[in-house]
Amino acid sequence: MVAHPDDLEYGASAAVARWTAMGKDIRYLLATRGEAGIDSMAPEQAGPLRSAEQVSAAAAVGVSVVEFLDHPDGLVVNGIDLRRDLAAAIRRHRPEVIIGSNFRDQWGDSGPWNHVDHRELGRALPDAVRDAANRWLFTDVGEPWSGVNWIAYASSQMSTHGVDVTDHIEEGVASLYCHRTYIESLGDPTFDPDSFLRTSCQQVGETLGVDFGVAFELITM
Repeated sequence: MVAHPDDLEYGASAAVARWTAMGKDIRYLLATRGEAGIDSMAPEQAGPLRSAEQVSAAAAVGVSVVEFLDHPDGLVVNGIDLRRDLAAAIRRHRPEVIIGSNFRDQWGDSGPWNHVDHRELGRALPDAVRDAANRWLFTDVGEPWSGVNWIAYASSQMSTHGVDVTDHIEEGVASLYCHRTYIESLGDPTFDPDSFLRTSCQQVGETLGVDFGVAFELITM
């Protein structure tokens, strides 16, 4: 459960590739379609394009179910509407673990300010998990589900757990390449998805004693 197309592809998707190879049932839910993310492209064009890129990125790591909540890109709010939609999705898909993205204020201890959608969605997730388990809340959106055991936030400076993705780094890179239009729109001709992902996953791998790894901040529910 993340905010935008491409949020999972900067590392987490390599772990997803490992899990789908193990037979895990993984599904993607995105709060927005990323329609406000390309300055040179109008939202009505960018939204469908980025949605299609996300579907391709998911397929590259063995995920066939991709849903969009269609909250407005850049204006995601941690409130009742978002919690209701998330709780409904949790009841519908009945997950045991939810993968999210960094909800901390910054990227790293002194890095750039995190996107508001990441912060708002990430902080809504634990509340939505509890909402989904409470039969007296949102009574018109499915039967209660109390089976979520953990939320694992990728790209957090407070990471507590790691996944060895050495055998699945190629799929992770392939999934990031699927966001070609978005990456090109960032205007950095030196950015290479392959070297970026290998470098970041190698850094995590060194802490785990493996070639490539992905780290998560694990919160127990």
